Amino acid sequence: MAERTQEAKALRLVRARGILRARDLDQHGIPRWCLQALMKKGEVLRLARGLYAPAGGDLTEWHSLAEACKRVPSGVVCLISALQFHGLTTQLPHEVWVALGPSTWRPVGHGLPLRFVRFSGKALTEGVERHKIEGVLVRVTNPAKTVADCFKYRNKVGLDVAMEALRDAWRHKKATMDELWHYATVCRVYRVMRPYMESLV
Repeated sequence: MAERTQEAKALRLVRARGILRARDLDQHGIPRWCLQALMKKGEVLRLARGLYAPAGGDLTEWHSLAEACKRVPSGVVCLISALQFHGLTTQLPHEVWVALGPSTWRPVGHGLPLRFVRFSGKALTEGVERHKIEGVLVRVTNPAKTVADCFKYRNKVGLDVAMEALRDAWRHKKATMDELWHYATVCRVYRVMRPYMESLV
């Protein structure tokens, strides 16, 4: 009876969180074996090592972002993944791009493919939006910051992708010229972006 009660508590918590880390059970006094029991009953799915979700849950198109931020709570969704979130690219990334601080732990393991880049100072802290996806707090760079990041990391994402993002952000009014200038300065790509930005006006 006590085992079933613990399992019920674990299931309620997984459903409430949407995506749950095994260690999240510890603060509620629920043993981790409950997740294994719920998996055997088909009520919980294992997404990756130590990461679980309710079976039959309503997964959104942004599920991978929620899963990434649950695995890396200090990370910020950036570059191609942020462009896709804001509708600023035709690219379909097969991995989630995540920005980490210079000395932040980088998780390893199987499951959702993640691509990490290192940001520091204002480049890490400025221009970050917060969204709730499937009950998970997801931090994503805003459109203007994302465009500036793409120019900064143009060797990784491609200059054509950065230029497309800039044109789309301006055309669809997702970023003002002031915002673009500001983040170009923050990311230290002011001179690189300047000719492309001047061509827009």
